[in-house]
Amino acid sequence: MPAASVSGLLGMIAAHQDLGQYQELLWEGGFGDYLDIVRQDPGVARNAYQRLYDLVVSYGHEDYTEYKKSIRRYTFFDDPFEQGSDAVFGLDVHLMKLVRVLHAAALGYGPERRVILLHGPVGSSKSTIARLFKKGLEAYSRSEKGRLYSFVWVDANGKETPCPMNEEPLKLLPESTRPAVLNEINGGSRTPYPVRLEGDLCPVCRHLYREVMREVHGDFLELAKRIKVRRLVLSERDRIGIGTFQPKDEKNQDSTELTGDINYRLIAEYGSDSDPRAFNFDGEFNVANRGLIEFIEVLKLDVAFLYDLLGASQEHRVKPKKFAQTHIDEVILGHTNEPEFRRLQNNEYMEALRDRTIKIDVPYITRPSQEARIYQKDFNRRKVAAHIAPHTIETAALWAVLTRLEEPSNHKLSLIQKARLYDGRAIPGFTEDHVKELRKTAKREGLEGISPRYIQDKISNALVRNPGVTCMNPFMILNELDSGLDQHSLLSGDEQKERFRELLGVVKQEYEDQVKNEVQKAISADEGALRRLSGNYIDNLRAYVLKEKVRNAFTGAAEEPNERLLRSIEEKIDIPEGRKDDFRRELMNYIAGLALDGKTFDYTMNERLHRALELKLFEDSKDSIKLTSLVTQVVDAETQAKINIVKQRLIDHYGYCETCSSDVLQYVASIFARGDASPRK
Repeated sequence: MPAASVSGLLGMIAAHQDLGQYQELLWEGGFGDYLDIVRQDPGVARNAYQRLYDLVVSYGHEDYTEYKKSIRRYTFFDDPFEQGSDAVFGLDVHLMKLVRVLHAAALGYGPERRVILLHGPVGSSKSTIARLFKKGLEAYSRSEKGRLYSFVWVDANGKETPCPMNEEPLKLLPESTRPAVLNEINGGSRTPYPVRLEGDLCPVCRHLYREVMREVHGDFLELAKRIKVRRLVLSERDRIGIGTFQPKDEKNQDSTELTGDINYRLIAEYGSDSDPRAFNFDGEFNVANRGLIEFIEVLKLDVAFLYDLLGASQEHRVKPKKFAQTHIDEVILGHTNEPEFRRLQNNEYMEALRDRTIKIDVPYITRPSQEARIYQKDFNRRKVAAHIAPHTIETAALWAVLTRLEEPSNHKLSLIQKARLYDGRAIPGFTEDHVKELRKTAKREGLEGISPRYIQDKISNALVRNPGVTCMNPFMILNELDSGLDQHSLLSGDEQKERFRELLGVVKQEYEDQVKNEVQKAISADEGALRRLSGNYIDNLRAYVLKEKVRNAFTGAAEEPNERLLRSIEEKIDIPEGRKDDFRRELMNYIAGLALDGKTFDYTMNERLHRALELKLFEDSKDSIKLTSLVTQVVDAETQAKINIVKQRLIDHYGYCETCSSDVLQYVASIFARGDASPRK
């Protein structure tokens, strides 16, 4: 590579460096310097729960109301760290409950002495939430607001011995002076958390504290000169402040993975296996001190490991081999699937653990639009070369949600209508109170059904199976979803597989309705024609309501209102004969109200009228376009020109490409050819 090119790349690297921040992260000073820092900003001495809660709320929130319930959505769960790769969708209520637990724990109300257990089916984003917390803590510890510190011992020869558990430097304060120093720090505190010191130093630091005190004849000021305080940056990869533990087979499980083990090489140097300096405090509980420990599939652990959680959660203490109980300050986060949780509930010998557990449900998403966001994130244009036709992702997401819903007890409500209600769409005859009742009575919704991973795998299969295809359409994905059911590892019964296949048929019908709707709109998208039809309708409507006559634009003669025109439009939105007068008076009152305010009515202001006009114009236009001729190979030039206009509208306004716009017109044409063209209201 030419020298000039290397120089250019090095210059680019240099331009992105932040040497000031690098030096900040390497800050070190004396114990007295640290006391000054704490006095100015007591927040640096927060405990692990306080730090985690502040991390989440530091990214802000949005409040909204859904079905008369106030919900707070925390922006943190959008994943501000890696372009949203771990964003969590559709679980605002459950995440709000989780953050409330963290808040109560931060204030010392009790949850800080519990194991937070994320419970839900496979693929429901439990691990994703844990990953977000770990990434967040790493980033937060690098920021000014989230900074924290630990210390190292420096002997007379300059040899440094870091605290193996990265403890809070204030723990070095003598017991007799702690109250006075903490009162001084907390006196002018501007944080919601008064600084408190819980527990003693770790075994290594207790040993060194005693040794140094002997050397300096009990003079704490001299001992403080042997202390060097350093900025602490949390890192899962470096095993600093973030630990992860997962179950293994029984022969390879060892409790020392949690609490550390003896370093036999150092026994010869220190003379005893009970000397703390000959012990490696590198278990997951030790390295996670000041941060968070994640227990993957926690309830699959051997019972002996679960016992370690009892003291770690309730007392904030762990018991390393041959040493006294050691204090820890960390968030204990576990996650588990439902079979293991049921086993815990049925095990009478594990009552103590159940009593020390706060369960947070993390179910599957039951809102199709939120489910679709998962796949839109994974299969966006930057990752996928092929164009993905409109409704492809949404159709797969809808099917996934339908598999998770319970059949409604109300016979007037179909399963797909229930999904629409959950998605915030209006269904005639159903109110917000009905939706609340539906959610309340469905105890198992979101805990069963198809995992997002299955959908992701099948979309991937479809993309790989059709490498030369320039556009991926819904039928390619639906075929993959169908063919994969027989090999699905979590579906054992033929009855369940058959039900899921029936739901695929429901989803196909919904897609068919959607594309018919879009093609109808594209055909009737002539705005000028819509306005002329709207003006004609309103003129006749006004004359009818006011019992006047309409002047014929061509002959100038006064005529009776065109009842046939009025009804041809109103019937498109199911206004029955007996309700037509109510509808017309209501619309005229609305138009009159606008006029009093100095405003002019526009058909786009009334969604139902707008849809009725589109359907009427479509009905009047479809014969001239001869859409059904698309199922044949012969199309005359005039018809082709009109079809090209419709295709361009689909491309410009609905997200189709050249390929899928042709495909969807062919598909809708085949529907018309078989006479199944009833419009979607």
